[in-house]
Formats: sequence, structure tokens, C-alpha cells
Amino acid sequence: QVQLVESGGGLAQPGGSLRLSCAASGSIGTIYTMAWYRQAPGKQRELVANIPSGTSTNYADSVKGRFTISRDNAKNTVYLQMNSLKSEDTAIYYCNADIRVLWTSARRTFWGAGTQVTVSS
Repeated sequence: QVQLVESGGGLAQPGGSLRLSCAASGSIGTIYTMAWYRQAPGKQRELVANIPSGTSTNYADSVKGRFTISRDNAKNTVYLQMNSLKSEDTAIYYCNADIRVLWTSARRTFWGAGTQVTVSS
């Protein structure tokens, strides 16, 4: 009974920027790590970035220096600021969160539906 709602995907030119947002709602007890994954056509899903806390972050080598992950714990929201976009960034981007369900000890991983990011001139 937890949902992740994504927004901000779309079309950008090479060198441009997009900002993705993902808000968690529902029976949330505690949110642990939040993350963004992506899957390009014909490729495996890969981790783009994650943020176990408000200070700790991890990035795939391909996006270091260009993407920034952040979170607003008061809003149960994770963001991905994408700058200097390249055509190879084109993919479906998926939000992910590790959450303890409210009133239980159950800790589960939830996924957003995915949002398309297309980088093209």
C-alpha cells in the first residue's frame, strides 16, 4: 500500500537539463535508501544513483559530475537533477525506494512506473 509517483520526464536536447521527481505516499513507516535506475533499449536495467541518507550518495560512473540525486524527507521525495545530457542517457527511468511499511516490521522495495527520458536534437 505504498505508491511512488514520478514526474519531470520528457524530451531534452544534448547538453540540456531535466529534473526528475518521485514522491512516495501510502502506508509509510520509514524510508531508507531511495534510488533511480534506468533501462535503455536493448540493455539491462542499471543503477543510476542512490541516496541512503540526506548526506550519502552514490553514482554510476557514466553520470558522475553530470547528475545529482537529492531527497526531501519531509516530502518523502527523491530528485534527480540531470545536466549536460547526452543521447546515451535516453532511457526509461525508474524510481526505487526501500521502505518499512507502517505499523509493521516489513521492509520492502517499491518501484515507480517509469518515466521516459529522451535526449535528441
